[in-house]
Amino acid sequence: MKFTMNYPKQVTIGDITIRDGLQHEEKFISTDAKLYYTEQLILAGIKRIELTNLGNPRNMPQFKDAEELLQRVRNSKTLKQAGVNWNEIELTTVTIRESAVDRAIELKKRGCGPDRILMMVSTDEQHHYANSGLTLPEYWQEAERCIKKATDAGIKVNGTVSTIWGSPISGPTDMKDAIAFTQHWLDIGATDIEHADHDGSSSPDQAYRYFAMLLDAIPRPEVHLAHFHTTRGWGLANVLAALQAGICIFESTLGGLGGQPANFMDDCPIPGTGSYYYKDPNSVGLVNTEDMVLMMTEMGIDTGVDIDKILQLGVLFERTIGRRLRSASILHGRIPKEPNESYKRKGLKERKERLGERPDQVFPG
Repeated sequence: MKFTMNYPKQVTIGDITIRDGLQHEEKFISTDAKLYYTEQLILAGIKRIELTNLGNPRNMPQFKDAEELLQRVRNSKTLKQAGVNWNEIELTTVTIRESAVDRAIELKKRGCGPDRILMMVSTDEQHHYANSGLTLPEYWQEAERCIKKATDAGIKVNGTVSTIWGSPISGPTDMKDAIAFTQHWLDIGATDIEHADHDGSSSPDQAYRYFAMLLDAIPRPEVHLAHFHTTRGWGLANVLAALQAGICIFESTLGGLGGQPANFMDDCPIPGTGSYYYKDPNSVGLVNTEDMVLMMTEMGIDTGVDIDKILQLGVLFERTIGRRLRSASILHGRIPKEPNESYKRKGLKERKERLGERPDQVFPG
């Protein structure tokens, strides 16, 4: 149609609340709570869940329960009673370094490991070194080795590309580098690629430009997923720009939580990844699942997700975290589809009759 925006009519949502969302929290969230929200997200129709980080818990103690959580999710009575088909669910763990990859493989052998792991490079080598402790050439060699062993163990590997639109450490970056990094991930065997705006540096025009360039260079929308933070408030605008470019896989978190790993846990400083890049650590995070899924639903996009259940989870999740989060949709709900009689001012019908106006008349006779 002439006046219709062009975008995919069906998308896949990956919820990463339990890993990325919680890694920025400065209080430990119980394993019971992590299990509850994982179960409920799956029951709401989310098929792709990023569950935990298998790295050293000394740096990120939020994930000291990683193995227990994996086991409890795999053995969930709630999901079993609901008849969840595990062949349709994909659990991901973050494994930035080889030791974490080896841990994932061992857990897979024990029957509770992930279906997919995530490794990450940044186009800015300073940013990459801060996260991994390796140079880019060193890391690419390690990643290629890890992809082979993970694939042999039946585990998919996501290759993430960060600092596409800029770096909090080194400033501006070249988007063309990210496309070259994407191709290299695929060349060494990665299953899919996360294109991440980890610090909210992308503006909507640049998000569209990048994803249009990407799909022109590597026209495989099934392997590309968009990951937007909303640090500067542009997250959903970037989602819309990526949709218009043709991207159909998106990540998000309940309440818009997420960000750089916490450097404080409960009452004690911890390493994390060092000092925060932000003036206010509570002002950062991803696009939130509630608003993104509702926006897509109202646009007629099939997300496969029960939006009403997601909105209910958003309300509960604020109580778990203990503060107001970012979703506007949990306050205002869906766009009304029926009249609300209680809002109508009395007397309109009678006034129109007295003036001799037809019920549907809007202009003078």
